[in-house]
Amino acid sequence: MKYLQVAVGNVHLDLGAGRRGVDMGPSAIHLAGLVKEVRGLGHEVVQNFEVLVSSPEVVEVGDPSVRFLPTILDATRRLADRVEAALDKGHFPLVLGGDHSVAIGTVSGMARHFRKRGLSLGVIWVDAHTDMNTPSTSPSGNIHGMPLAVLLGHGHPDLVALAGDRPALDPELVCVIGARDIDAREREVIRETGVRVYTMSELDDRGTAVCVREAIERVSKATAGIHLSLDLDGVDPDHAPGVGTPVPGGLDLRESHLICEKLAQTQRLVGLEIVELNPILDTSNRTGRLAVWLALSALGKSIL
Repeated sequence: MKYLQVAVGNVHLDLGAGRRGVDMGPSAIHLAGLVKEVRGLGHEVVQNFEVLVSSPEVVEVGDPSVRFLPTILDATRRLADRVEAALDKGHFPLVLGGDHSVAIGTVSGMARHFRKRGLSLGVIWVDAHTDMNTPSTSPSGNIHGMPLAVLLGHGHPDLVALAGDRPALDPELVCVIGARDIDAREREVIRETGVRVYTMSELDDRGTAVCVREAIERVSKATAGIHLSLDLDGVDPDHAPGVGTPVPGGLDLRESHLICEKLAQTQRLVGLEIVELNPILDTSNRTGRLAVWLALSALGKSIL
């Protein structure tokens, strides 16, 4: 196993979601022992930084099609800068959210780092949703339903611009795994971009292991490495009850670990984020402990 210098980012952001609570997600993951367990694998935790965000009680909603845009833009810009700086130092970014709009900052910072070296980034996006709404298609205006569209260049221009002079990601180098709840108009954006989406139906039909291997091969082509963006609602709510947008019929425990283990085995994982843990909705921090277990699998923990 390759030992890493890990930079842990704690992003206390819930303005992109439709309900409060995921701003406390990083604290719940730490409470479940993340840093101790990561060190136990032999990795070094060299940074443990915070991105603090104002609460909705003291900021304006603003444009209802992109709710809380100025505040989210500021938070994701600060996160992008921290992630880019961490990678520049040779550190591995492990980002804890917060809602999935966090990914706009994480991936934009990663894309900027690798682009300076003439390289592209592959992304595995584990989620019950595809997060490819835009301000014109979103039924809620919640930005946590838009991050993947933004990173592909289909979103509010200020958010898209966080990656620089072109979108953060190439759709050919992105795979969504575990989707089972996609908005009607969002499907148009998916078809337009050509992103590969592995629905739960396809995982059931073809087998999760086959689909995961295929996805990893796709996002590995001519890339610097792979980033895993893991929304805990990709896991079935029987195993991950502490999420704000649960959808039945999701990944089970073994399938979730399989994705992380297969990525670890590639030795090409260059970043990891775990988002959408809402401790208010959790039971005895079950989902927080799951987040730690999945992080450890992605960072190389194995049975033998």
